[in-house]
Amino acid sequence: LFTAYMASSETGTSEMSYKYSQSACVGRVLLKDLFGREDKGKGLIGQEITVGGWVRTGREANKGAFAFLALSDGSCSGTLQVLVESDVYNLKEILASGTSIAVKGNLVESPGGEQSVELKATKVIYVGECEAKTFPMAPKAHSLEYLRSVAHFRPRSNLFSAVFRIRNTLANATHTFYQQRNFIYCHSPIITASDCEGAGEMFQVSTLLPEPGTVVKDHEGPDPEAIEAANKLVEQRGNEVRELKEKKASKSSIKSAVKKLNNAKSDVATLQSVPTKVGGLPQTEDKKIDYSRDFFGAPSFLTVSGQLQAEIFACSMSNVYTFGPTFRAEDSHTSRHLAEFWMIEPEVAFCDLTDLMQLAEDYVRFCCQAVLDNNRADLELIDTWSANKAKREAKMNKKGVDKNSRTFTEPAVSRMEKIASSGFTRVSYTKAIEILNESKQFGEVEWGIDLPSEHERYLAEKVYNGPVIVYDYPKDIKAFYMRGNDDGKTVAAMERQ
Repeated sequence: LFTAYMASSETGTSEMSYKYSQSACVGRVLLKDLFGREDKGKGLIGQEITVGGWVRTGREANKGAFAFLALSDGSCSGTLQVLVESDVYNLKEILASGTSIAVKGNLVESPGGEQSVELKATKVIYVGECEAKTFPMAPKAHSLEYLRSVAHFRPRSNLFSAVFRIRNTLANATHTFYQQRNFIYCHSPIITASDCEGAGEMFQVSTLLPEPGTVVKDHEGPDPEAIEAANKLVEQRGNEVRELKEKKASKSSIKSAVKKLNNAKSDVATLQSVPTKVGGLPQTEDKKIDYSRDFFGAPSFLTVSGQLQAEIFACSMSNVYTFGPTFRAEDSHTSRHLAEFWMIEPEVAFCDLTDLMQLAEDYVRFCCQAVLDNNRADLELIDTWSANKAKREAKMNKKGVDKNSRTFTEPAVSRMEKIASSGFTRVSYTKAIEILNESKQFGEVEWGIDLPSEHERYLAEKVYNGPVIVYDYPKDIKAFYMRGNDDGKTVAAMERQ
């Protein structure tokens, strides 16, 4: 919805304006639209525009006569140099990294070689000052560990802003791909009682836990002494009612005594209904957690997959997909295990494994092309970051880059182009085992194992030099719901390497 559009002025010239800033910042232009033009913005030289963003770096020049600001608005990886003279605004207030600023000015040709145009400010519309001493994102390279400690500022970093823009493109491409092919988007629940795959740990959702900071007793439950005292009171109230009836007391007296008896019985029931708790959790008589007292009345978890819901919809709506957050509670800290991630799960009626492999290939290639079309500069930025990181680690270790770390000889752009432009090789699991054994690089690879990453990388990077789909896996290492093949040993399953 929030898109840039072309607005024509009365003179017939055109300028790119950001539609949803026109009340606050008339004529605002996103840097993405400015630098995304074929002429890199040179066609707009001489026009008055407004930009808004955050100062990456600021420096005074010519003894305080003017200042140069490197401005980023997050729409792309580029920054725009803004020249602000001292008679336009107090320079001291806008130099600090992190300062929020909106500036109106004229586009001029940049004398430097790093960018095509720069902005000469005529008016500073808005300034959100930033305290340089306390701002945690100094204009320098930051480690991932440091960025995790200031997670709310991660989008201000070059690396993470690039990652999030690419993620945005991939999410949009996912919906575009499936919608263009008449798939229906289904929302699967995040909280569920189903363990869809049964192969991993799940995060449990419960309201049974006491409030944080509560001191938990080893054992809690009904108070026998209180119950005994309450029962004696019931007996006493019952005798009082009996005596009043024998004496033929007034109806109002008997009614009052019966009310007291009922209240005493209610107190007994309340005391007896106090749940037995061990470690703060209610238990049943057979010493199990009493989930009937939980919010949903049954054990509930964060979903590991929307597959079950997608299968239900596919059996009535043909082609569907889910796309949402999933959660895994495996206590693993490798790059191949995430506690939370978004997963795309298509389900197609009247489809076989050949159709499914083609769908997977088309989808991956479509997404790669979308990133190439929209985020080439972001890919290049990530490549630069990775190369600099390897250099720093090599310098620190004085041994060169760790051979066990995953590095690529090809830039990300080249690898994306290769995937987007070439078909995927398809090889059966049995054939893949034969190839691995023929290489004599991994010893004797037994048929029936789950291929580790080193085997997958060898097939993709050394043998086929591109994406590979391995299909027809042994049934013993795949889920029970996989369709069995006629050989009785394999199932119609696939994985992309």
